[in-house]
Amino acid sequence: MPPVETVPAGTTPTGGTYQGTAPRNQINPKEDLYTISVTTNLVQIPVMVKNKQGVRVDGLLPQDFTVLENGKPQKLTFFTSDPFQLSVAVLIDLGMADVAVQKVNETYTALVGAFSPYDEVALYTYSSTVSQVADFTTRSEKLMAVLDSMRLKDHPVRGRNSGPPVLGGPLGPQGPTVNGMPVGGGPAQVYTPAKESHVLNDAILKAALDLSKRERTRRKVIFVISDGRERGSRASYSDVLHLLETHSIQVKAVVLDMGALPVYKQVEKLPHVFRQGYSDILPKYTNATGGGDVFTELSRNSIEQAYSQITSEARNQYTLGYSPKAVAGASAFRNIEVVVHRKGLDVYAKQGYYPIPSAH
Repeated sequence: MPPVETVPAGTTPTGGTYQGTAPRNQINPKEDLYTISVTTNLVQIPVMVKNKQGVRVDGLLPQDFTVLENGKPQKLTFFTSDPFQLSVAVLIDLGMADVAVQKVNETYTALVGAFSPYDEVALYTYSSTVSQVADFTTRSEKLMAVLDSMRLKDHPVRGRNSGPPVLGGPLGPQGPTVNGMPVGGGPAQVYTPAKESHVLNDAILKAALDLSKRERTRRKVIFVISDGRERGSRASYSDVLHLLETHSIQVKAVVLDMGALPVYKQVEKLPHVFRQGYSDILPKYTNATGGGDVFTELSRNSIEQAYSQITSEARNQYTLGYSPKAVAGASAFRNIEVVVHRKGLDVYAKQGYYPIPSAH
């Protein structure tokens, strides 16, 4: 095993020497979270390891891992299991059914509580357009105030009306009919409901662009709360993924409404769901960026538990690092495979990356 810089639990992250009798975290609690000075040629790989029951596996060592880049083993030069500070962009889908949006409204306290005092969080909403409603902040009270303003009873944030569109009958858009013909004569009208925009790609792109400007010493995460549909975005999946892989941004998601129903998960296997748009985009994002499986939740309690689990997993991952050798086509995509030398474990890591061009 080559020499690997490791950071044992309880040591000073900056490499300095601690002297004193009081516990270190009483002097500076922030030392419990690891920070790293990143160079442009260091590839960082956050890695989550779980057993078959879905429980996170702790206690692995550098020699338990092998990293392959384009099929070739890499020499690890960095390894830690210490928690990282997070930069998180939370995306809330307001195009879900209203009952789902109101259920999310009741979980805002748990959402804010899932972040540590050292995480910075920005808030976005989207449906047919994308809006940033809160810039990055470490102040939980500021984030909570914005979320509270979204659920005030006088002006609550609403989702779309539940259920299929009404195409006929006395409530239909064409007015009253007799035997299918309009009252008062005239030709029978044909009504086609408008196709709803659901710009998930655009929302992730906006969040990724903002996250790309945050400190590289933080772990960057896009946290999507949605029914998982995509329709009408100007940005393509491939273009957005390119940006995510260039800046090492993970996508994690809680899927609600129709997307959380078992019968709908079978429909998701189709590449395109009629009049609903693409519904398999979120799992693609999470798998490609190392975000793991999406959480499909229906109850308020399960949604709140998912918040806590997602942020804990994002913060507490193994972090592997290596310096890749210069190769031809330096800007081309490089595939990554992380192998754990223990049986019966599932590994979640990004599938690859695009090197950031060096500044000249």
